[in-house]
Amino acid sequence: MSKLPKWFNGEVYTEGAEVTNRFGGDSCYLNAEELSMYDFVIGASNMCEIGMHHDKLVTDLRKGLNWFRKYNAKAYMILLD
Repeated sequence: MSKLPKWFNGEVYTEGAEVTNRFGGDSCYLNAEELSMYDFVIGASNMCEIGMHHDKLVTDLRKGLNWFRKYNAKAYMILLD
C-alpha cells in the first residue's frame, strides 16, 4: 500500500475498488489509499471546473496528481492523464 501524505484531508477508505476512466472507459484496480486519493483528485477537479478554485485547492489537486504519478503511474495514465 502507498502511504497517504500528511497534507491529505480527504476520506480514507478501508477497501479498494475497480475504477473506470470517465472518458475512455479503461479501468484498473486501486487499493484503499489510491482510491481515497483518486476521489479527492476528482472532487477537487470538479470544484475547479465549476469555478470554486482557490489557491489551496489548486495546490492540493496538483499534489494529489503528483502523488498518483509517484505511487501508481500506470493507474495515473489510465484514469487521470
